[in-house]
Amino acid sequence: MNRSELILLGITAIWGFTFPAMKVSLDYLPPILFLAYRFGLASLLMLLVFRSKVLKKETLKEGFIVGLTLFFGHGFQIVGLKYTTASNSAFITSLYVVFTPFIAYFILRDRLKPRDVISLAVALAGLYLISGASLDFNYGDLLTVFCALSFAFQIVLIQKFGEKDYLSLAFWQIFWNFVLSLAFALIFEPFVLPKNPLPWLGILYTSVFATVIAFTLQVKHQRNTKAHKAALIYSAEPIFGHISAFLTIGEVLSLKGYLGAALIMAGVWNEIRNHR
Repeated sequence: MNRSELILLGITAIWGFTFPAMKVSLDYLPPILFLAYRFGLASLLMLLVFRSKVLKKETLKEGFIVGLTLFFGHGFQIVGLKYTTASNSAFITSLYVVFTPFIAYFILRDRLKPRDVISLAVALAGLYLISGASLDFNYGDLLTVFCALSFAFQIVLIQKFGEKDYLSLAFWQIFWNFVLSLAFALIFEPFVLPKNPLPWLGILYTSVFATVIAFTLQVKHQRNTKAHKAALIYSAEPIFGHISAFLTIGEVLSLKGYLGAALIMAGVWNEIRNHR
């Protein structure tokens, strides 16, 4: 691994630790209000760091469209976390990798390959096992599947708007995520200013480290490696998510859960190899 790839691995570990950070924060904050705090602070920090570089009108509309998918993705994810474990959330979120080719087929008319179908089938078998191998599907896991679908749409839309300024597009999608989260929280959730420092630590960690710092380092260092190598590094996020959940809140999976997680990762890695 070169230096840039090691930094990308560090970013992936940072993202993995967001799952227990959000899980713990939900004991003190409504889920969408947490997102409003997170992305409001992230938007402010991006403005302070990048200033006028991100305030470009030509990406405002596209930023709103992508921000909408991010709002649904993070919304489904964090509400799902109320009803499932941080480990399940991490592994199920990674299904966006196997969903993306099918979304790209409908939006971008990209060609599907037989291996795409195999990857999806293997990953869905893993989903069935990690969710308890029962027809009585866990509600939190189901919401997280919708989260993965939303993130797949976000990835495809980023590709569709690829000619736009990436830094500005990233800011607007984070900003609109904040606006939509704040509007939803003010209408449907109680407004809370927690006195306990734990949720504020979760907000600071996810906004400063997992959003602004991780994004800045990703933009700087991903160009120094191959796309398929970067994808392989990022695919370790659910593994870091489970390790961090074990270390911080003592989460462990059942035997079926570990088998399901392994199948999800097998589907994800097969998909990455398919498109390298």
